[in-house]
Amino acid sequence: MFEIKRGICYSGYRKYQSPKLNKFPSDKEVLEDLKILCTFTDYIRLFDTSYHCDQVLRIIEENDLPLRVMIGVEPQGEIDNPNCHFGSGIGRHSKNSINEHKKTNYKLLDKMLNYSKKYSNIVLALSIGNENTSDWHPNLISEESLIAHAKYVKSKTKKPITFCEGPYYWLRNTKLGNVVDFISIQSYPQWRKVPIDEAFIETVRDYESVKKKFKDKMVIFTEFGWTTNTTNIMLDEASEENQNYYLNQIYSWSNSKKIQMFLFEAFDESWKGSLNKNEPEKHWGIYKENRKPKLWMRGSNNLKNF
Repeated sequence: MFEIKRGICYSGYRKYQSPKLNKFPSDKEVLEDLKILCTFTDYIRLFDTSYHCDQVLRIIEENDLPLRVMIGVEPQGEIDNPNCHFGSGIGRHSKNSINEHKKTNYKLLDKMLNYSKKYSNIVLALSIGNENTSDWHPNLISEESLIAHAKYVKSKTKKPITFCEGPYYWLRNTKLGNVVDFISIQSYPQWRKVPIDEAFIETVRDYESVKKKFKDKMVIFTEFGWTTNTTNIMLDEASEENQNYYLNQIYSWSNSKKIQMFLFEAFDESWKGSLNKNEPEKHWGIYKENRKPKLWMRGSNNLKNF
């Protein structure tokens, strides 16, 4: 397993860039970002096997940056999910598509494994998916299929592997939990409309419930955070002040308990979510999209606890 250190989720897309459009940040922009991250973190988490993943790993290697990286895949749906809450047919998959996705998903795992081998000294751990057992997800995959994915990856690498999922779903996926090397949970009290004064306790409960279920496993956070802007789909408590308040509580607790944390996320990303400029998915960063630090990052005492 790996040593517990400071971690953050990183995606380098800036204004007018988007993975949906295959418009990626330049090497210069990525290097600028990584130099910022080096000043306060040790680990970063990447989400998929796109060009951006290879780009980040390559730039870390070329510049001998003191960063290690958790990499993962974003598998395609193997279950038709008409109840996906994104609407517009997202989550619907035909039988032909599902059969094709089952093949494609192994190709994604192979690509992740190739990155892990190519950048062996940089890659920290591997994730076989991200929230793919959540009922709302457009790319649902069964626990049985994910177990097969986990066993496949474990047969080809000695790197520790995991799956990233919300606490509630981990309590259902006990068989998968017994196969992966460590448990990765993602906690967002804001999405559950939990008030800021109760949010910290809710996150602690998330950890404790999963740890109780998997007593012999390392349990870490691969996502948690507080968005600084929102629409009416959340409680109107999104602000830099509340992000600062929540993160300070979380880090005081996690440092005392020695729990690995990957904060979501480094930089705001305007390509995410709806076209509404207040869309919460655009504003989870501790830096604005223009790389100006938000309130929490401006507090020198906060970084001592990061």
